[in-house]
Amino acid sequence: MKIAVLALLFSTVAAFTSGPQATRQATELAADRRDFLSQAAAVAGLAAFAPAANAVRDYEGLGYLGGGNVVDINNANVRVYLKMPGMYPAVAGKIVTNGPYKSVGEVYSIPGLTSAEKDVIKKYESRFTALPPQADYVIDIYNNGLYR
Repeated sequence: MKIAVLALLFSTVAAFTSGPQATRQATELAADRRDFLSQAAAVAGLAAFAPAANAVRDYEGLGYLGGGNVVDINNANVRVYLKMPGMYPAVAGKIVTNGPYKSVGEVYSIPGLTSAEKDVIKKYESRFTALPPQADYVIDIYNNGLYR
């Protein structure tokens, strides 16, 4: 019994002492860390002299997404048509789901459009424009996640 207790005590103490392998691993870890930090500093130094990115920060057609009188039929959300009596939900849904359009006149060629729906579109045709589709806005064309 004394030998079992002594062996348990010895194994516990040995687990918490650092041997030559533990010292070698710590040294390698410190060297890897130094290499990583020196490479990161070099990349950061190069990034300081990199040319500026020319990202589009402001979309020129933002006013046509529902904030003004003219509506972009390729990028505006379906809820924009709420401001036009008779358009929402039937006609607006057909316009949104059958785009993109190269011109406003293509709206009249939507399959399944009735003559009454064409009359409603004709009523508001002067308020429509067809700008090129923008991925940032087309993704929210059906549902922009805004609820009352």
